[in-house]
Amino acid sequence: MVNARPTTDNRKLTSKELLELAAKETRGKLKIFLGMAPGVGKTFAMLSAARALKAEGVDVLVGVVETHGRSETAALLDDLEVLPRKPVPYRNRTLMEFDIESAIARRPTLLLVDEFAHSNAPGSLHPKRYQDVEEILRAGIDVWTTLNVQHLESLTDVIERIAGITVREAVPDRVLEEADEIVVVDLPPEELVKRLKEGKVYLPENARRAIDQFFKVSNLTALRELTLRRTADRVDDQMREQLRQQGIEGPWPTAERLLVCIGGDEQSETVVRSAARMAAALKSDWFAVHVRHSEREVTDRKEQRRLDKTLALAERLGAKSSRLSAKDLAGEIMGFARRNNVTQIVIGRSNAGAVDRWRGRSLADALQRRSDGIAVTIVVPQGNPEPRALVRWPDGRSAASATAIGAGAVTAAVLAGLGLERVTRLPNVSLIFLFAVLLSALRFGLWPAIATAVLSFLAYNFFFIDPRHTFTVAEPHEVFALLVFLVVAIVTGGLAGRLREQAAAVRERAAATQALFDVSSRLSAAATQDDVLIVLATQAAGLVKGNAVVLLPGATDLEISTAWPPEDRLPTPDWAAARWAFKERQVAGHGTTTMPMARFQFRPLMSPDGPIG
Repeated sequence: MVNARPTTDNRKLTSKELLELAAKETRGKLKIFLGMAPGVGKTFAMLSAARALKAEGVDVLVGVVETHGRSETAALLDDLEVLPRKPVPYRNRTLMEFDIESAIARRPTLLLVDEFAHSNAPGSLHPKRYQDVEEILRAGIDVWTTLNVQHLESLTDVIERIAGITVREAVPDRVLEEADEIVVVDLPPEELVKRLKEGKVYLPENARRAIDQFFKVSNLTALRELTLRRTADRVDDQMREQLRQQGIEGPWPTAERLLVCIGGDEQSETVVRSAARMAAALKSDWFAVHVRHSEREVTDRKEQRRLDKTLALAERLGAKSSRLSAKDLAGEIMGFARRNNVTQIVIGRSNAGAVDRWRGRSLADALQRRSDGIAVTIVVPQGNPEPRALVRWPDGRSAASATAIGAGAVTAAVLAGLGLERVTRLPNVSLIFLFAVLLSALRFGLWPAIATAVLSFLAYNFFFIDPRHTFTVAEPHEVFALLVFLVVAIVTGGLAGRLREQAAAVRERAAATQALFDVSSRLSAAATQDDVLIVLATQAAGLVKGNAVVLLPGATDLEISTAWPPEDRLPTPDWAAARWAFKERQVAGHGTTTMPMARFQFRPLMSPDGPIG
């Protein structure tokens, strides 16, 4: 706890700050019991604390509490007044929802409203329960509520990558920032999994499915860290708020301001969420800006709808949004940034090709060139493809590509030789061709170097040995010189090509050794089977630069044990390939002759007793 006392450096509060303080005095207080996942005991902790207050004479009313069949939680409701729920007709059935009107009319000192992120039934006063709570707070009633960290709007994409689930109910991050008090209800991941297996969180059938899909120790550990980090950020905000209210000058006013550039592409929502997390970490204000070219009409309605949705998301996450129009997009963005004292610009990576980037059509590159004191952060969303290359060079592995490389190198050498002959008399033009052979060997390997040597022999004879533009050699010593050139070129190119291939082999062996070292280090630190499987999945995904999934035998069939990135289902062809690989102890699936239509390639994990996964 921070105790701040006035000093000689105190300043007077402004009229705006006094009005904000007065509004907070008349508004109800919000207390959030925050947890990393269902089952940690948020509702239990809230009801236990409420019973203690009621024993002290405080008027406590239970607006809505979900016990989920937990007898220990239900027992805590015995001595508390519970508000009857309101029936709401929906699709030929009746849903029982929280009755906000009766709660405000009852006007308790403290109201308990469980599951802050709950979506109300259609036809309710507000679509979301957090909006019900905001109206109750405006009425001057204190509210206690519960929330899981995965329901914060800015974290939904992070949660999807960590746990492999899509979060459908979310609350804007500002509700956490506006809370008067946050209580973290924490539980070690292993203890939560134990509670789940004992049936204290879900019914047995649901509990087994939850353990397999969401309640993994790795997932819970990541969620726990997110919970503690967001709470620590809020504690820091509260400290600075206390300093501000007492008029104490200090380091609390932040100088950081972010601007995120928004387009109508599919990656914009990910970029906005990344910017929201950065702004939260920096304790800074931030802006969301879309700049349209003034001479171009927007005709893609799907793109426009996507843009509107992204700007609305940014506003929910706390940004101030703006729509601008200009011919010079980068110039308009930089002007806006300077007018609003922005210190950092966030933008998604452009998929423009090299020609477009060179012509200045990549907005990210243009901003980087003109930033001048303003940091530019380029966000690369997961799965975003690499920018298109200007030229796709042949790899030199086939005869055709090796010949194409050799022809290109020799053409360049011929043009260079003819050009130099116009300027000066060269004593030995063959050195230019020898240089082309060496470059081909070092850049592309052995066979392109040999192809370049042979073509150089022919081109040197045709263009530079008299009589020119024929393959006839007039002087005997010229024949000898050509043969020596051919031998030297082939030997030199061969040596350089082998040197390149050996260097590549050394790099591959070093990478393999480093990968084995990383795996052994991580495996030695793994304490449980889940930890071992996570190491296996993440390392395999890193090596193949793709996805990896580990299947282990279940009660009746193979089951997904872990995956990276998170994966909870496989298509039918993948399951067929996996079963065949496990049964036949052979590789199957993608890239093989057995069930090549599968998305994954499946390799059996062998042990002395047979395949184990």
